[in-house]
Amino acid sequence: MRPDQRPLSSFGDDAKVPRHADPDLEKRILDAASRLWARGGEKAMTMRAVAKAAGTTTPTVYERYRDRDDILRALRLQTRRNLFAALSQTNTLREAVHRQIEFAMENRHAYESLFDGVAQPPSLHEPWPSFNLIRERVAQRLGGTPRSHTRLMLTVWAQMHGTAMLVIRGRFEGALQTQAVHACLDAVDFLIDAGARRKGLPHSGPKWPSNLILGEAEKSDLGHEHKEAADRKARSTKDKKRR
Repeated sequence: MRPDQRPLSSFGDDAKVPRHADPDLEKRILDAASRLWARGGEKAMTMRAVAKAAGTTTPTVYERYRDRDDILRALRLQTRRNLFAALSQTNTLREAVHRQIEFAMENRHAYESLFDGVAQPPSLHEPWPSFNLIRERVAQRLGGTPRSHTRLMLTVWAQMHGTAMLVIRGRFEGALQTQAVHACLDAVDFLIDAGARRKGLPHSGPKWPSNLILGEAEKSDLGHEHKEAADRKARSTKDKKRR
């Protein structure tokens, strides 16, 4: 029998047909994870459920991701990259706000996953490129540094994200969806124009803490130390009064 007529099994391991890597596997895993998380949160997104939804096996998922948190981190980073790429194609603040809302509607599950716990570690200390891009556009309109406009950016963010989630969760369609999106765009323009005329918007409540920092990766901080110091000072004042 000639070598080329021998059965494959007689050639040993070298004769086995090699497995080809699936270039779409990681995308399927992350897409499945985003759908599961958006539908049922932490309870729904088990490693086994992700594998089943992605059309693969649980060990295969573990080969690529250590655990559920590792998948969520990969999903956040991928969504942030994609969102930033979309916003980078815009030229103005209004265009960027509009594109973010469109991105949310086009990538509903990934977008919802991105903002679930966005201001808590580890998400808080990850890069926020789209947040910074829009904040820089605000600074270009009003002058000053991007960080000096963080409170105003929070207002813009609330308008933009609130509209996106209202459209998604409320299942807005047709004329209602169009009106909601443009109402948001007009509101953002009004806020920025009002801020330019008045050199800032009205500021109720406590002063913005110097250590409340957003969008600066490892430098980001929720300002808890400031609150704790204020609480200690208040307790000390009460103790003195009791004496």
